Amino acid sequence: MKRGLLIVLALVAALAAGWLVGRGDEDEPTAELTGPGPDVVVNKLPAPEETDELGYPGFATKNTTRVAGEDAIAAAAGVALAVYPATGGGASPDAVSLVDARDWPSGVAAASLMAEPIGAPVLVTQGAELPQLSADAIAQLEPGGSADTGGAEAFAIGVARAPDELRSDQLEGDNPAELAVAIQRLRARLSGEDPEHVVVTTSDDPEYAMPAASWAARSGDPVLFVGRDTVPGPTSRALEELAKENVDVYVLGPEAAISEQAFDEIDEIAGGAERIEGEGPVASSIEFARFSDGSFGWNINDPGHGFVVASEERPLDAAAAAPLSASGTWGPLLVSDEVEALPADLRAYLLDLKPGYEDDPTRALYNHVWVIGDENALSVDFQAQLDEIAELAPVSSGTGSPQEENQPSDDRAGGSSSPDGSGGTS
Repeated sequence: MKRGLLIVLALVAALAAGWLVGRGDEDEPTAELTGPGPDVVVNKLPAPEETDELGYPGFATKNTTRVAGEDAIAAAAGVALAVYPATGGGASPDAVSLVDARDWPSGVAAASLMAEPIGAPVLVTQGAELPQLSADAIAQLEPGGSADTGGAEAFAIGVARAPDELRSDQLEGDNPAELAVAIQRLRARLSGEDPEHVVVTTSDDPEYAMPAASWAARSGDPVLFVGRDTVPGPTSRALEELAKENVDVYVLGPEAAISEQAFDEIDEIAGGAERIEGEGPVASSIEFARFSDGSFGWNINDPGHGFVVASEERPLDAAAAAPLSASGTWGPLLVSDEVEALPADLRAYLLDLKPGYEDDPTRALYNHVWVIGDENALSVDFQAQLDEIAELAPVSSGTGSPQEENQPSDDRAGGSSSPDGSGGTS
């Protein structure tokens, strides 16, 4: 039965009545928060065993929504059913992508299959076996195949296998580089065109590669993998082919993840490449969110956007959450290396983009943040702090900045209001 939407509606009704979900032991059902956000009362939910128990969204504040999966299997099922609601006559995806829970690189690369015209969300297997949550999600999503998917209802990648009842394409490879190239070629065949850009990132340091998934889902640009000091043969050959089509190459990750030696090799093969980097995974994800070069890059440097935040400890969450970057509020993935409080770099970036208004908040721009994973991945305090920073704030006439406590000392809180009070920046 397709009961997932009923749970969503029940949660929304509860939230509207002032009830927010959250955490605590069974004998201590409530807990006080000490973060800068508003107090949030939370009831801890048991781990879901089927999609009807996902309780999507796990809990929400006025500016954030959590997909509270205890692992990537649950997160992927929750996101897929949120993007493609299983009841009410909404559209279903034509296909799904299946990746093994231990194969985060394939998940990041498979995110490109979420972009138009294919639209295949990632679901997670346990080797060749399909967990109940993923099986239930497929049953509710009812992928039917189309010309855009070559008739396939599932794309099974690496050791993952599709259920016998689905028409499927099996993508084989012995390593991340081979599988990423197989995904790149599949997308080119199905879309009928070469990409404008390609992202090359590390298969050794997942925390630096995670943001590539959201961009791949947004744009359809393929993701290829290199080692810290080497460019594998499959990646090298793919770059040579793409160079003939004048595809622009962007390298995601600092020297600590992709050495200068490896970058120089990529640059030579591709006939030019540009590196996007930051000091640490949090800063690197922010630099990627800020980056813009022609038609490439998020260029998120002003308020009025969606964002997705995930823990660096759960790299496959990047692939699970990728459909949120290809629909809804279309936001980049930001990585956190902390569980209980916002990292300083992430806090400063979001304060830069804090929305504001002068006269009429109903005409303002708004930020919204998706939080991926349960409270063991990113705590409720963490979420409350995100809510506070994303909150629309009044702008004092003439200051151009929302009135927010704990602004950075260089007054980079951003969110300056346009003359009409929209909260935009010029």
